Amino acid sequence: MTLFEIIILAIIQGITEFLPISSSAHLILPSVLLGWVNQGLAFDVAVHVGSLLAVVIYFRKELLSMTHDWFKFGFTSQQTTDSKLAWWVIVGTIPAVIVGFLIKDWVEVYARSALLIACTTILFGLLLWYADVTAKRMKSLEHLTLSSTIVIGLFQVLALIPGTSRSGITMTAGLLLGFDRQSAARFSFLLSIPTITGAGLLSVIDLLQNKTLVDWNALVYGAGFSFIAAYTCIYLFLAWISRIGMLPFVIYRLLLGAVLLLFVFG
Repeated sequence: MTLFEIIILAIIQGITEFLPISSSAHLILPSVLLGWVNQGLAFDVAVHVGSLLAVVIYFRKELLSMTHDWFKFGFTSQQTTDSKLAWWVIVGTIPAVIVGFLIKDWVEVYARSALLIACTTILFGLLLWYADVTAKRMKSLEHLTLSSTIVIGLFQVLALIPGTSRSGITMTAGLLLGFDRQSAARFSFLLSIPTITGAGLLSVIDLLQNKTLVDWNALVYGAGFSFIAAYTCIYLFLAWISRIGMLPFVIYRLLLGAVLLLFVFG
């Protein structure tokens, strides 16, 4: 890859990892529109490391408090808000881990078509719109319960289907359960930490098994630009989401899905 391609792909991944617009839909666009070659497994690992660092650093205070309270109160009857939140992140991750382990190979072989990604981009975009316009938006993170966490975790399983958007589907679930936009988004981002970590570790294992030659310059640039894009995206999204709502992202998803369908049938 050229440096230009590295920068563009890293920025795309960093932004789309956290916006409810589907990273997989965007990462196939350069190959469809511009004929770029696949960026490879090592580069995927690098840009995900950048995104992971961004969300961890942004939520560093919350994560430190959650970790402290989880070890101190997590196994007692005197749970705190932060120790509960740590448990909910763990519980919400479990469904995707189990199902992802079972169907990972199937998804890689059968669920990567541009047509499927176009359809899921549109379908789950409309579901996000429905959730946003019908949401009561009365609950905050303090109102998370075991049952609501399980529901959000089960919705996250749908993100294994390319084009769904992990952040989009978990925010959709949160809104449908009555959480306000800010809380739905923040819990979605917290859930992304173990999810991205797990996916990254699996990719590293595959990379080591394949013994692929690595372009370290490309990986450093990819991780760096992905980090900058992801951190900026998280900051701006959480600052604006309560005011702008989900409609701009829904419209964007519909347009993106239409473009992909044009290339599939054009």
